[in-house]
Amino acid sequence: MMRNKNNYIEEYFVIKKYPSTLNIKIDKAVFLAQIKKDNINYLLGSNGKLVRSYDKENKVPMIFGEVNYKYFFDFKNIIEESDFDYNKIKNLFFYKSGRWDIETDNGILIRLPKENLKKSLNFALEIMNKNQFKKIIKIDLRQKNQVIINEN
Repeated sequence: MMRNKNNYIEEYFVIKKYPSTLNIKIDKAVFLAQIKKDNINYLLGSNGKLVRSYDKENKVPMIFGEVNYKYFFDFKNIIEESDFDYNKIKNLFFYKSGRWDIETDNGILIRLPKENLKKSLNFALEIMNKNQFKKIIKIDLRQKNQVIINEN
């Protein structure tokens, strides 16, 4: 396995078959989020690299706040481990305190605590799936043993 400076490539493999054949396998980076820096839109790839975006209709979440990419990848892994569907996220908000908020594609804002994220994500999903909470606009899970739900 080799790493490349090309922002579109996750990794590539070169296998030499003697006497004169090379087999090359290239894994393309997957775009996971959008980030705006210096008023320019970028896509953050699964390889941790940024690619300038000219397409206004990207189907990946926009990240707001100045986030170290390691924090994003850690958070994305927690989302993947939970029952929450990453593809249903419209926006991600990162705060200097290390806390995240999520806005879903149907406009629900989920304010997450700094810890126990997987449990909180699963609980938020459970609330959103209940029929009695169909008009939810905000779920606040920041306080321990307390849930605040705002409805439209």
